[in-house]
Amino acid sequence: MDREPGKEILEVENLSKTVDGVKVLNNISFRVNKGDKIAFLAKNDLVTTALFKILMEELEPDEGRFKWGVSTTQSYFPQDNSAYFNGCDMSIIKWLEQYAQDTTETYLRSFLGKMLFSGDDVQKPVNVLSGGEKVRCMLSRMMMFGSNVLVVDQPTNHLDLESITAVNNGLIAFKGIVLFASHDHQFIQTVANRIIEITEDGIIDRLGTYDEYLESMNRM
Repeated sequence: MDREPGKEILEVENLSKTVDGVKVLNNISFRVNKGDKIAFLAKNDLVTTALFKILMEELEPDEGRFKWGVSTTQSYFPQDNSAYFNGCDMSIIKWLEQYAQDTTETYLRSFLGKMLFSGDDVQKPVNVLSGGEKVRCMLSRMMMFGSNVLVVDQPTNHLDLESITAVNNGLIAFKGIVLFASHDHQFIQTVANRIIEITEDGIIDRLGTYDEYLESMNRM
């Protein structure tokens, strides 16, 4: 991240949202604090995706409000990245250039190289990339922004075990804020220091690891 976030990170108040006739968020309120790495759980992926899209201003809430701290900058990894690639026949390096302030080849290659795109790989058109390669492009794009808050929706889909481990280790080492959703037990257990489960009646919010959360729920 390019700079440390201050104390004010994110405040969410009374958010509600209905998608295709289904109420996915019902009066949700929580506050994100400095140092938080929060795994969001829900029975349906639509719930966490709707929340993240609202926080990234891709969806309007039906009710409620949210406010990011002035010192925060956000990068978003969507579960469905098709909007970034559909109808695009640019090369990988040209695709990444759209999002860069520094458009020199050396700069762009430095980010693509971290995602194992080297040599002539960067000239591949993005419309022929596999699901895993598109994920790697999206991660390169995220890193380039130097944000101190990462909003990450199901990052391990389409990745092989080695790549999942690399993303896992990257999020563990990241010094900023992470808000994420995943179905991978190990991923949640090693990254999250707080769990928020979104239910039909509101939220269950617990500090601690995923295993501690599951244990506390079993005791209830």
